[in-house]
Amino acid sequence: MIYATVPTVPTADLQLDSPCETQNWRPLVNWLLAIPHLVIANALSNVANILSVVSWFSIVFTGKLPDGIARFQCMILRYEARAYSYLAFLRQPYPQFEFDMANDDPGSDPLRVDFAPQLSDRNRLTVAFRIILIIPVLVYSIVIAIAAITTVIVAAFAVIFTGRWPRGLRSFVLNAGRLTLRVNAYGRLLTDTYPTIALSSNKLA
Repeated sequence: MIYATVPTVPTADLQLDSPCETQNWRPLVNWLLAIPHLVIANALSNVANILSVVSWFSIVFTGKLPDGIARFQCMILRYEARAYSYLAFLRQPYPQFEFDMANDDPGSDPLRVDFAPQLSDRNRLTVAFRIILIIPVLVYSIVIAIAAITTVIVAAFAVIFTGRWPRGLRSFVLNAGRLTLRVNAYGRLLTDTYPTIALSSNKLA
C-alpha cells in the first residue's frame, strides 16, 4: 500500500529578524564579502544533489528517509538561505560558518530556518516520479527567482540613497526565498507535500 504521512507542522519555515534599515554601502560591498559563503554553498549544493540520489533509492526501496541524510540536507538548505540573504543585503550580521545539522534552527543568525522532514511512511510513488512532478513548480520558482533578482537590483538603488529596504520589495524577496526553500525541500526529498505556490504567507505548509 502506498501512502504518505502529512506533517502537522510546515516542512520548512523561514523567518528573518532584521530591520528594513541598513547601511547605504551594503549593496555595493555585500556581494564581495559573500563570496566565501557562496563558494561553500555551491559545494554543499553539489553534495546535496548526490545525497538526493541516495535518498531516492532509500525511500523507493524502504519507504524511509535516513535521519542523517535528512539532517545534512537541512543544514545545507539553511546555509544556502543565510548566504543568499546576506548577498541580497537583507540583513547586517555576517553569516557564521556554521554547520549545525539540527532540524530546529540553533538561533545564532537573524535568518531562522526550521525543518520538519518526513522520515518514514513515505509515498514511494511520488518519490519515484519526483523529477517529473517537480517540473511545474520548479519552472514557476525560476520565474519568481528571476523577478526577485530584478527586485534586489531595484532595491539596491533605494538602499544606496535612503539606507532602507522598501517594505513591499523586501516582503516579495523574502516570500520568493520561502518559495525556493520549500521547492528545494521537495526536490531534495525531505517531504512528500507538494509545494504551495502562494507568496503571501509566512508559513511554508
